[in-house]
Amino acid sequence: MPAALHPYLNFDGNSREAFEFYGHALGAIPQFVTFGEAGAVPADHPSADKVMHGSLEVTELIRLYVSDVIEGMSPDGFTPGTNVTLSLMGDDETLLRSAYERLSAGGSITMPLEKQMWGDVYGSFTDRFGIVWQVNISAPAQG
Repeated sequence: MPAALHPYLNFDGNSREAFEFYGHALGAIPQFVTFGEAGAVPADHPSADKVMHGSLEVTELIRLYVSDVIEGMSPDGFTPGTNVTLSLMGDDETLLRSAYERLSAGGSITMPLEKQMWGDVYGSFTDRFGIVWQVNISAPAQG
C-alpha cells in the first residue's frame, strides 16, 4: 500500500466493545493486540488487557483503527471529542516522511519519527490547527 489516510479512534478503556459493535454493524471482524501481548507493559499491569492497536478492515478503502488510552500515553489523558486522530500509513517512505515534516511544521511533536518495536517507523504530532496525526511507514516486506 503506497500511502493511505485512515481514522484512528481512541477510547477510555472500551475500544474492544466499540469495535465489536462497529464490526457487527459494518460486517467485518475486528482484530486486536493488547498492551500486554505487545510487551508494552508487564502481563500483571492493570492495562495489560487494554487494546494497544485494533483494526477493522471493512473493505480495501474502509479501514478503522483503535486504541485504548492508558495512563502515560497522552499528556492530557482521555478527552471525549478529541479521541479521533488521522493516521497516514503505507510503504512510500519519501512521501510519508515529507508529510510528517510538512504537517508537523508549527505544531507540537509528540513522538519523533523513528523505528518502533513492531518494525515500522512511526511518529505522531499535533498540527498547528490542533489536529492529531500519526504517521506509520511500513517495514519493507521480507521475501
